Formats: sequence, structure tokens, C-alpha cells
Amino acid sequence: MAETPKHEPGTFCWVELASSDQDAARSFYSSLFGWEAEEVPMSEDSTYTMFHMGGKYTAALYQSDPKQPNSGPDCWGAYVAVDSVDEATERAQSLGGLVLAGPFDVFDSGRMSVIQDPAGAMFYLWQAVNHQGVGLKSEHGALCWNELLTLDTDASKSFYGGLLGWTAHDQEMPPPTGTYTSFLLGELPTGGMMQIQKEWGEVPPHWATYFSVDDCDGTVAKAIELGASPVGETMDIPGVGRFAWLSDPQGATFAVITLAHR
Repeated sequence: MAETPKHEPGTFCWVELASSDQDAARSFYSSLFGWEAEEVPMSEDSTYTMFHMGGKYTAALYQSDPKQPNSGPDCWGAYVAVDSVDEATERAQSLGGLVLAGPFDVFDSGRMSVIQDPAGAMFYLWQAVNHQGVGLKSEHGALCWNELLTLDTDASKSFYGGLLGWTAHDQEMPPPTGTYTSFLLGELPTGGMMQIQKEWGEVPPHWATYFSVDDCDGTVAKAIELGASPVGETMDIPGVGRFAWLSDPQGATFAVITLAHR
């Protein structure tokens, strides 16, 4: 039912949440961002929740199964668009990535694989057929950025450069950020990267998800009312925007940001 524009190969096209409580997560994110939910049957006793706003897809949600291999804590996952999942999966493996699943077809929506990069972060490769991905970016309640938190930035630069043609641009940021890497596809920023710091505690390598909001502080306050917990302080990045990290009621982390320009 929702509009889904084409996403260029090498760009993030979709995000989905693996949740230990699908009903609670559906209620939380619908209330926080104003998303509407559409339930797509997956089996006799499970559904895939597709979120949308104004007829355009924003994200998805499914019930995680602790009995499944590679299952873990609640987390957001990021998809990258590619022309050929089979070719990209083979290339990822040749570059030192681990193929956790696939390639396989997802009904008539597309073809995908699940990859773990050499530093341990998991992500998805997506070859669209009838589902292109998100229909909105950088608007209130919509995906606006994906960021790799890793223990090995050099290995990650080499891996993603070889896999997706990204080039890495490093920039020194004020503490506690330090060096921040922007990944570019040509001149188009596609994502970011930061080195995991010891003072963060036990943070596993992963691709983090940012959602754009009109009022960062107001969204944080609303999220807390709905049962979320702040992760650190709300911060300003000159020329970029004001952002905050949150942990949803089931423990999945994500960021919200009021962009300075969009």
C-alpha cells in the first residue's frame, strides 16, 4: 500500500527491529513517532510489522526467537541496497566477511543475505523486487543516518570500500567522539563510523540507526514517558544538529536527531 522509491546501490534502504516483545515495541514506536502499523503474515502464528507514515514506509519490526542461532538482545538492523545479492555476498566473503544466512528470496519482496563484517558488525544486503525500502528519509520519524560502531576502523574501511565502493573521510571531532569517519559513495554521504571507546562499557560492534525528529528534547521526554531510557546526554554537533541516544523499553538502542539542515 505504501510508496517505496528506488534506493541507489550502496545506500541504506531499510531498517528493522528484532524485538523480544513485538506488541510492546509496536505500541512504543507508534506512539513515539506517529507511525501506523501494517501486519504482514509470515507464518501461521507470526507477523512482520511494517510501519508507515502518510502512505510511505519507515521501518519494520518482528518478534525475535531466542531459539534461533545468532539470536541476541533486541536491536535495530540495517539493510544496504545492491544490484545483485549473490555477487555482493560472494564479494563480502572474499573480503573476510562471514555469511550468516543466504542469499535467499523473501517472498516477492526481494532477495537478501545476512553478513557479519570482519570486525563483528552484522548487516543485511538487499536486492529489491517489489519492496524497495523506506519511502521517507530525514523527515520527522524517518530514517536519516546509519553509523557503524566498531573496534577496528581500519579493517572496516577496507571491507566496506571493497564491498560497496565507499570511500572514507576522517574528521576530528571534540571529545568524547574523537575521529569520526564519513563513508561516501561518490560525493553522497552514506553512513558514518566511530571507534568504540572503553568508557562506553560492553558495546558490541553494530550498525546504529538514527531517526530524524522535529524536536530532539521533546522526543526524548516523550520516549522516557513511554518507558525508554536515555543513554548519555543530549548533545549538539555544530552544523549537524542536536541528538540523543535512547534505549527502548525492551533494550534496543537507537538515536534521534534534529538536523540543522535537511
